[in-house]
Amino acid sequence: MAEVGVVVSGQSSKDVTDDLGRLAAHHLIIVCADAEKHCPRMLPGVGERLLWPFDGPAAVEGSVDEQLAAFRRVRDEISISARLDQWLH
Repeated sequence: MAEVGVVVSGQSSKDVTDDLGRLAAHHLIIVCADAEKHCPRMLPGVGERLLWPFDGPAAVEGSVDEQLAAFRRVRDEISISARLDQWLH
């Protein structure tokens, strides 16, 4: 992410239930089809639950270069997603 100017140091994937009752979230956007299987269907305060499935790059097997390429590809797919642009505007 630093390659494209986004600072994510100190961040990690989290289970959505970790923040239930502590974080107001009006929108839940699930970007991994595998995560969608495990996300609760109903969350307090969430008015919109969207599924925008991208490949899960963490599941890619192969060399470090192949894994890095998978993460870069998905990062770029998300950042150029017309769906994201439309949702933001």
